[in-house]
Amino acid sequence: MNDIKVLWVDDEIDLLKPHIIFLEKKNYKVTTAKSGTEALEEIENEAFDIVFLDENMPGLTGLETLAELKEKQASLPVVMITKSEEEYIMEEAIGSKIADYLIKPVNPNQILLSLKKNLDHSRLVSEKTTSNYQQEFRKIAMDMSMINSYEGWAELYQKLVYWELELESIEDSGMFEILESQKVEANTQFCKFIDKNYPSWFDHKADAPTMSHTLFKDKILPELENTPTLLIVVDNLRYDQWKAFEPFLNNSYKKKKEELFYSILPTATQYARNAIFSGLMPSDMEKLHPDYWLNDTDEGGKNLYEKQFLEAQLKRLGKSLSWSYHKISSLKQGKRLSENFKSHKDEDLIAVVYNFVDMLSHSKTEMEVIKELASTDKSYRSLTQSWFKNSPLMEIINQASDLGFKLIITTDHGTINVKNPSKVIGDKNTSLNLRYKTGKSLTYEDKDVLAAKDPKTIHLPAINMSSSFIFAKGDLFFAYPNNYNHYVSYYRNTYQHGGVSLEEMVIPFAVLDPK
Repeated sequence: MNDIKVLWVDDEIDLLKPHIIFLEKKNYKVTTAKSGTEALEEIENEAFDIVFLDENMPGLTGLETLAELKEKQASLPVVMITKSEEEYIMEEAIGSKIADYLIKPVNPNQILLSLKKNLDHSRLVSEKTTSNYQQEFRKIAMDMSMINSYEGWAELYQKLVYWELELESIEDSGMFEILESQKVEANTQFCKFIDKNYPSWFDHKADAPTMSHTLFKDKILPELENTPTLLIVVDNLRYDQWKAFEPFLNNSYKKKKEELFYSILPTATQYARNAIFSGLMPSDMEKLHPDYWLNDTDEGGKNLYEKQFLEAQLKRLGKSLSWSYHKISSLKQGKRLSENFKSHKDEDLIAVVYNFVDMLSHSKTEMEVIKELASTDKSYRSLTQSWFKNSPLMEIINQASDLGFKLIITTDHGTINVKNPSKVIGDKNTSLNLRYKTGKSLTYEDKDVLAAKDPKTIHLPAINMSSSFIFAKGDLFFAYPNNYNHYVSYYRNTYQHGGVSLEEMVIPFAVLDPK
């Protein structure tokens, strides 16, 4: 701490001698200046860590000095000290990005606290965060072994994401590694829970979570009463990504509720998103809407009829609404909707599917530059955050707020960074997805998969009589024995979905009211 240099600027600096002696005893090096002009000369000659600046001085005022200080060194923290509690002075100072604001008379402890807050902040936060997580670690580990409900797993996943976001901002890589191992263990236990309980969720009157096919009826429909609503389904949005960009909505919306619901298996777009818009499980979609449903091995786009599915669901629910559906898969389409958004102002429901995050995860597999930019969950979140802040989607949301639209943000499934291969063998008609397979005569490692030998038990269509489904657990991905090493190195550390993990299955649903 010997090298922390403080510049204290006050025209009555002599009266502050006791404060200065107090700080020097705490090993801070204090330089004094009696005017704004003198202070500006000092910062030309010496590099300071922080400035304490009196607001009311003859000659250059505190606010004038502050403006010139910021011009010379924008990142230098300045603490404004004033006798006045006038609002405009506070606003001016805060607008000029001061680090802190103190009202005279100040005591030495206030000064010390301000120094610690501004200079020692990251270390103190890091120590406190580490200590809190260490305390929480044991509790999470204990909870993990005892959870036996879908609510319990959703709560635990929320806790893990909370600590992941807290720990990513500190420099303790050891703590982060412990959390990572805890996430791996959580997924191991979660897969056991899903294996045991998932089929029973489809029993009549079962205690089941809200899932893809019940989301619209249970959660979205009740929100449509009396308020025009913008429904945004961001493809492939994990809960941690939602938490990363949620703060950007604070200027236009306030959160009314946030819940987690469960994606159906496979956690893949053609299954989960079609289920949201149709309100049906895949086997029912195949039966009731054969013109709109394609199986994995069929040629053609698998999500071309979401509008028709939604129309049929609204009719089935007896809802007569003025609504529109928009799928955004490019910047051009996003901008077009943003430009024309006001033409939809009289609608009860505007449903938007936004594809960017899914495209991002697929690009990580195929493009070296995205592999570099999204090499970890932290950088993947950061990339999502940067996109959202500057996207047409943000423009659309701001317009919706101005028009008084309620906002619902959700997704069809999440994604997981796959690390470990698992060998699988199937015939030429086996589906190609890395996190689930469907086909006949599948050979696989039993311990690595959740298997549905009879797809009907989990309401999935069977391509033929002997077809089954297998889902990869945790961070595994399926690889064929031929050309195995090349395949593994190409897909390892890429984002995939379709299987069983907290990241893919436990996903966000948020309702926000316009400010």
